[in-house]
Amino acid sequence: MQQARVTIAYVPREVFSQTRESLETVLSNTEEPFELVCVDGNSPPALRTWLEGMAMDHEFTLLRADRYLTPNQARNIALQHVNTPYVVFVDNDVIPSKGWLKALLDCADETGAWAVAPLYFEHRPLETKIHMAGGLCRFHTDKNGDRWYEEKHHLQHQPLAGNEDKLHRQETELIEFHTVLVSMTAFEHLGPLDEDLLNHSEHADLSLSIREAGGTVYLEPAARITYVPPRSLSDEDREFFELRWSEAWSRSSMDHFIRKWKLAPGHKSLRVGRWWLRHHRRYGSRVLARVRKVFGPRFTHYAQQIGFAQVEALWNRRKYPPSRFGKVSRPGIELVYRPAPLADHAV
Repeated sequence: MQQARVTIAYVPREVFSQTRESLETVLSNTEEPFELVCVDGNSPPALRTWLEGMAMDHEFTLLRADRYLTPNQARNIALQHVNTPYVVFVDNDVIPSKGWLKALLDCADETGAWAVAPLYFEHRPLETKIHMAGGLCRFHTDKNGDRWYEEKHHLQHQPLAGNEDKLHRQETELIEFHTVLVSMTAFEHLGPLDEDLLNHSEHADLSLSIREAGGTVYLEPAARITYVPPRSLSDEDREFFELRWSEAWSRSSMDHFIRKWKLAPGHKSLRVGRWWLRHHRRYGSRVLARVRKVFGPRFTHYAQQIGFAQVEALWNRRKYPPSRFGKVSRPGIELVYRPAPLADHAV
């Protein structure tokens, strides 16, 4: 059996309900030998039981935390169990296409890149609408001496049809954590992922850190994955989702990113990030869902502008007060299952 050169670090992103389809597809659509480390961040009981069965049936390592995890917490937990030259982080709401892992590995081998991003798609039908094809990730200094951050996602929300000629392997500045292959060489230089970034800017932080340390980041469109969020939140998803995108976690992350990279705290470039965080969290609002169903999307958009967005933000801060949730402690981790050690073991 061929030795695995890569470990898939499979981690929760914002919901649990997509896990079964996602993990089954990762297993069935990955032909390259790999190790798998799955991190379970306090999933619902039925999913816990299913993950245990999958771990034993498919011989992968399963770790469980006693509470909800921030993304970088989950990734760092997985990193402690990686013994291969590469790790590929995969979120639990991703559907990869066949050949995805081989394409990422080939790009890393042939370019020496520290990080390789696939072509990201979004929503269903699969591989139809582009989520991102690399992007910009850089700093500027304005005429007042203020340092500010620019981020741009190439071909964001564009159809694949008509854009194929723009897609080829190339160096880029930006990855996202939906799926990304990283050489363990990067972590030898950089150390673990920054856990003070609770829910935002982790992708930018890794991209910037790699390039600052002299590494390169590549886009490999031959590798394709689709990020598939749920159409609506289940009751089992809601608590995790609302904390994951909470005002407390968002503000703490933004403040840390500003301090770490010495940015001007009041610069207008930061407003886009704050707007996106709040807008994405309202995706799970029951009230807005009812308003949209009765009055349609145009009125719903108007309702948010005239006050609902502000009310929702206040409600979230009250439910997750920054004084209590602005910092997270280390979780307790249980090793649920680990395959028997074999010199030539690969999934």
